[in-house]
Amino acid sequence: MLDDVHKELLTSISKAHEVLKRDLGKLRAGRANPNLLDGIRVDYYGTQTPLSQMAHINVPEARLLTVKPWDKTAIKAVEKALRESDLGLNPQPDGDIIRIPLPPLTEERRKEFVKIAKKYGEECKVTIRKARHDALDMLSQIETDGEASADEVDRSKKKAEEAVSDGSKQVDAMVAHKEKDILEV
Repeated sequence: MLDDVHKELLTSISKAHEVLKRDLGKLRAGRANPNLLDGIRVDYYGTQTPLSQMAHINVPEARLLTVKPWDKTAIKAVEKALRESDLGLNPQPDGDIIRIPLPPLTEERRKEFVKIAKKYGEECKVTIRKARHDALDMLSQIETDGEASADEVDRSKKKAEEAVSDGSKQVDAMVAHKEKDILEV
């Protein structure tokens, strides 16, 4: 029973890390990355469709993304979605493909991206702390129900605290690595 609570806590922490990795992947560092367009949804015949499900995204050069919709009639909708995204992109249609040149990042924009990365890290830590709170509540409930001794529950609580501490350190390391990536010119 105590092991189940610990496993559930570790699963929650790893899921929080996955979300953080995905969010940090969307932040632009020096070179073009197809993950940059992951959050973009296109109005495709009245349905908000993820761009990756309706087009091929390629990185032919370090500062260029190309998007080739499978349905050529959707080029205008894809271009509109790219322009309206908060990524500050300037898509250029070229026949049946859309070229997206990525301008070099200014110092101000880099600092803004670092703030966003830190915000993602803090959100991840909040999620981890919530998982810890839930685990500690479950452990207290197990002790109250008499399913485990107080010593066993205390050991499990310490184990949970260690797991949360390690998880938070990993978050700090991921954010620091992304920050270094972003600030690198």
